[in-house]
Amino acid sequence: MRRPKNQQNEPKTAIPRPLAAAAAVLAWLFSSAFAQAQDTPDYFRQNCMNCHTIGGGRLTGPDLKDVTKRQTRDWLANFLTNPKAVLDSGDPYAQKIFEESRRVPMPMAPGMTRERAEKLLDLIEAESKLPESQFKGLQISTAPFTAADVQAGRDIFTGRQRLASGGTACIACHSIHDIAALGGGLLGPDLTNVYDRLKGRASLSAWLVAPGTETMQPAFRNHPLKAEEIHSLVAYFEDAARYRPADPTGDRVTFLLLGLFGAAALLFAFDGAWKWRFRGVRRPLVDAAHKRGA
Repeated sequence: MRRPKNQQNEPKTAIPRPLAAAAAVLAWLFSSAFAQAQDTPDYFRQNCMNCHTIGGGRLTGPDLKDVTKRQTRDWLANFLTNPKAVLDSGDPYAQKIFEESRRVPMPMAPGMTRERAEKLLDLIEAESKLPESQFKGLQISTAPFTAADVQAGRDIFTGRQRLASGGTACIACHSIHDIAALGGGLLGPDLTNVYDRLKGRASLSAWLVAPGTETMQPAFRNHPLKAEEIHSLVAYFEDAARYRPADPTGDRVTFLLLGLFGAAALLFAFDGAWKWRFRGVRRPLVDAAHKRGA
């Protein structure tokens, strides 16, 4: 069958394969360059802001504003790619950072390479030149504490007031002076005197913005505390500093006694249930025997 004349004269619109391949490569290159340009701020936000700000003051780690003016880029890049090796080498500047960070070592950031470290330093230098960096971090209130703040902090600690970001209540891992028996966790330390241990309001607030311990960092990385929650918790910890830490001995004795009473109650309950069941089976047998004897 012959095709219609109008179909025979249609021009071919297929793109030559070499041209299509070149277009695909160019598209990949442009998209890759765009992704890399966007990657560094996101990487800093996800992996560095837990412990650092740029222009917002110290958290667990130092404020990184103008850090390239305090130390050479080569040193900083080496530290970023392997902080443990630099610290273990006895480097005096690394030791200074370690002590100022309350002896919390900087962890190895995921996917860190020399190239990524250089890009992070470029980002920090650029952000340091701005009037206000996007990585300034959470700003904590300096308003005087009130009785309502203290009560709100206690409610947050005990879990009566849920954390806005869905984080775990303090009581799950910590105890404090006024928590009733069996009420506090033992995974973390008693926090009665944490206000004094961390040298007051500013340092404690900075710690709560970005907890740096191996147990707390994963728990709060995606569930950070809000500024008002930190304000209330610090108010509660300041008030708690007037008291002595809770004595876990009393809790252990109470737990033992409750266990003994609970076990005894269960034994009595099982004994009563067995006697009732035994009588329920025995009674029909006795009645049947009496009828046969009659």
